[in-house]
Amino acid sequence: MQTERNLIDDLKHQFKHGGMTIRLIILNVAIFLLVQIAFVFGRLIGGEVDLIINSIVKTVFTLDSNISTFIYHPWGLITSIFVQLSIFHLLFNMIFLYSAGKFFESLFDQKRLAYTYVIGGVCGGLIELIAHFIFPTLSSENIPIVGASASVMAIFSALAFHRPNLMVNVFNLFSIRLIYLAGIFILIDLVSLGIKDGTAHFAHLGGVLFGMISVYNLQSSSNVINRLQMFGDGIKRFFQALFSSNKKLKVKKGGAYQNPRFKTDEEYNIEKKQKQAKTDAILDKISKSGYESLTKAEKEFLFNQSKNG
Repeated sequence: MQTERNLIDDLKHQFKHGGMTIRLIILNVAIFLLVQIAFVFGRLIGGEVDLIINSIVKTVFTLDSNISTFIYHPWGLITSIFVQLSIFHLLFNMIFLYSAGKFFESLFDQKRLAYTYVIGGVCGGLIELIAHFIFPTLSSENIPIVGASASVMAIFSALAFHRPNLMVNVFNLFSIRLIYLAGIFILIDLVSLGIKDGTAHFAHLGGVLFGMISVYNLQSSSNVINRLQMFGDGIKRFFQALFSSNKKLKVKKGGAYQNPRFKTDEEYNIEKKQKQAKTDAILDKISKSGYESLTKAEKEFLFNQSKNG
């Protein structure tokens, strides 16, 4: 007989088994609650304590748009992409992340989603910093930048440029090609540049740019995410060997450990042409009838594609 899990156990289970999208959402919500509890505590105590808490949150969790200030706490490039300071900002970003992230995981793998989220957010932050440095109307402002929007836009644009012709249903009202929906979001950010609406539009566009680049030559060793993964895996193996008492590398049966082999650009382009039509047909079927309408063979094909993404 299965026993019911309490909230903490359920969150632990979801974090461990729910996939990278759920982990990112849990992390964002946890940091939001931590920051809000700190703010409430500061407001109740008041005075110097309130000022100190606000200063700590700004220093640790926000990206300063002034480059001369940013250089003293550059970690804001990363920490800021996990922080939302209002409940509506959190809800919008997490709903968008859940929708795009789950679909992303069905096409690619969890590690690729994590890299796209983090590096896309960092690129968005860098573009916003450069814009504030270049343009006079922005450089006069010193606004802390927070939010997962650039990261989510990177994930969404990666999907749109990878499967541009996929039809998506918007709120059960109408269907539209994914690339057109992405174009609407991009256009909104473009025409909003320079408007003082509290939104980091350059950061959104930076996320879009990285998402677009991240799916170019997807299975080639020249792909930006593949290069970052190889670099990250190399660092991980180095520290595992450094701190492990047993520094022997794992070996496969009949041979020594080797890095996964990525295809050359030529090999990738040939294989892409062969699989494109079948993959698009399956994704169109999902869009129209749902994932459960797929045959066992179609599910296996899509699963194998996601493992190789």
